[in-house]
Order: sequence, then structure tokens, then C-alpha cells
Amino acid sequence: MMKADPTTDETILIVEDEPAMLRGLKDNFQFEGYRVLTAADGEKGLELACDAKPDLILLDIMLPKVNGYEICRLLRSEGLDMPIIMLTAKGQESDIILGLNLGADDYITKPFSIKELLARVRTMLRRRRQKQQPVMRAGDLELDLASHRLRRGGKEVPLTAKEFALLELFFRRAGKALTRDEILRTVWGYNVFVTSRSVDRFINTLRAKIEDDPAKPIWIKTVRQIGYRFELP
Repeated sequence: MMKADPTTDETILIVEDEPAMLRGLKDNFQFEGYRVLTAADGEKGLELACDAKPDLILLDIMLPKVNGYEICRLLRSEGLDMPIIMLTAKGQESDIILGLNLGADDYITKPFSIKELLARVRTMLRRRRQKQQPVMRAGDLELDLASHRLRRGGKEVPLTAKEFALLELFFRRAGKALTRDEILRTVWGYNVFVTSRSVDRFINTLRAKIEDDPAKPIWIKTVRQIGYRFELP
């Protein structure tokens, strides 16, 4: 069997305390051409994440010493923005929302398909590479990070500073459900009194500027009981 992709320069950190799972994940990702770092407990995983700054982290939740939720929280508090996919046997909605609130980018419940996990990882790493581009594109939308301009179908669409920041967040986290708390924290920060209702109003205004029919949005989807998701065509 031939390797699906050529060797890459991207590094994946796998933090998992189950030896067979850790070994299987490491073998599969090395086979795909990634450089792989591993840790069998949360303390070592946190140390590797901070020192090596991998391109993506596969993070189990139930870990010895430091659990995955705390690792995620600490990494985001340090400004580290690499994608984090949480691996866990838990599947309840409250666990998913907690992980998203702490800054996880995705969540997959054991047992899972290795092909599905590989596909998710490739998608997230591709989006991470796109972050470095000065112009971000989706369909007929073109977000110019250098000039802070949005063009739709080649025509400029006026945005306020907060609307631009909100749309940039959606571009960067495309395909991921964002909670209202995460949107508030990222776009407005902690020092401004803004409520989730304010987020909803900004979403409605942004939809009016980028959607053909704001009542039936194709870009900014409402995720029931969670928040919003920016869909790529």
C-alpha cells in the first residue's frame, strides 16, 4: 500500500494515555508523512505543546496529571492557536460545549474511523496554512486582511471594524461551530460589556451584507443551542 501524501513539514502532537491507541495513531500519521510527537500524560503533553509548538494537537480528555480540558485552556491562554482535536469516550452535549468553549477546534468520540480523523486533520491543517495568506477567499467572498476590505463578486462591501473581525473569525474557523461565548471572547475581549444578544444582532447585520437571502443563510448557519457556523461552499 502506498502512502497517500508526500512527507510534509507539519508536526502533530498526540496526547493519549492508552498505549495501543497512542501507538496506532502514531503509526497512521507517520505513514501519512507527518512528523509525530507523543505524550502519555497531560503534564508531558502540555510541555511538548509549549516547547515544540506543533501544527496540530490530538488531545485525549481523560489524562493522568493534567486533563485535556485544562491543557486546552492553558494553551489558549498563552496565545497558542494551533488546531486542537479532542479525542474522548464522552459524547454528551455538555462535554462538547465545554471543549468548544475552552478553544478546541473539533471533537471526535471513541471509537472513531481513522480515515475520518485523517480527513479532519488534513482539513484543519489546510485551513491553518491559509491563515498565512493575506487574502482569504470563500465562494465570491474575498477578505483582504492587509487592507481590511471585503469584496463580494468583485465589489467592495463596507464593514465596521467589529464586523470585519467577526467575519475574519468565521473564515479562520470555517466549518466549526462557534459558541456565542467564544465569539464574544475573540471579537470583543473580556473588558467590554457585550451580551450574546449583541452577537446575534451583529450576525444579522453581517448576514444582510453577505447573504443573498438573510432569512435563508448559506454562509452563516445557526447551530441550535450552541451558536453559529461559517459554511464553505
